[in-house]
Amino acid sequence: MKQYPSFHPVRKQVPFQEWAPSIHYAQFQNIAPQVFPGRKLYDFELLYLCHGQLTVAMEHRTFHLTPGQLIVLPSGVYHRNETFGLPTTKLIGIHFDFFGELNVSGEEDMVVYEGNAQEDKFVVEAVDSNCSPLTEDPVYTPSHDCVQSMEDLIREFTMRPLGYPLVCRGLMLNILAYLIRSQVTRRITDATVHGQRIKGLMREIESNPALTWTNPVLADRLGMSEDYTSKLFRQIAGVPPGEFLRSLRHREARKLLQETDWPIGLVGEQVGYPDIHYFSRVFTAVEGISPRQYRKLSRVL
Repeated sequence: MKQYPSFHPVRKQVPFQEWAPSIHYAQFQNIAPQVFPGRKLYDFELLYLCHGQLTVAMEHRTFHLTPGQLIVLPSGVYHRNETFGLPTTKLIGIHFDFFGELNVSGEEDMVVYEGNAQEDKFVVEAVDSNCSPLTEDPVYTPSHDCVQSMEDLIREFTMRPLGYPLVCRGLMLNILAYLIRSQVTRRITDATVHGQRIKGLMREIESNPALTWTNPVLADRLGMSEDYTSKLFRQIAGVPPGEFLRSLRHREARKLLQETDWPIGLVGEQVGYPDIHYFSRVFTAVEGISPRQYRKLSRVL
């Protein structure tokens, strides 16, 4: 097993099939604007920005995140976080390691206290030979499936049903795989003008999922043929345009059903399905239960 130099984060070249992550913390966080004290972590943390603004200063670099972006905070590297946005900034926070190395009973096992660092507790970062270290270029724009896996992981970790560690490990592997695949997407996007335009269009769809986003509309917006638009979109997003839109609308529908008391029909309209019957069929086909049943279940949990 190849080991990288021993500065933090310590990296080891390990094939994907040997990765076995464990979860130490997984929650939604609503944070008022503030500057956090600088800190180091014994483990790794994913911070996904749902809304608001987040700035992370780390290793002489400052990263400014906007909603829909994620940063991977490495083990053993000093960083300082600052949140903006009123009334609160909403984040997803997930602490983990790659090999189940760290026994966690409280915050003191994840966060290094000043002047009391325990070198034997810093965990290592797994790196497969086919990809770059996740912390090398730490800011990502995760896919909707990746965000869904993060939300599902929080639910499992919070409720802790029978077998939840196995489910959490599987979901964390999904998340890591999505981020690794996005490295390829990022390289393609950065290398092409069309890639940048596709990414801009994806952000616009995310902001307005209820609008009409058919293949002809997308092709017209980009000034390209439908076939070429679909091909490029799939290269950048990892899925065809229609699947990207359906996934986005479904995630938004889940959020509205959980967080509002709006009638089912209004929820459908807000995500782009003005026909309540069609919305119910589409939602049920993906989720396995109707929108009404999903709302009741989410309130129970």
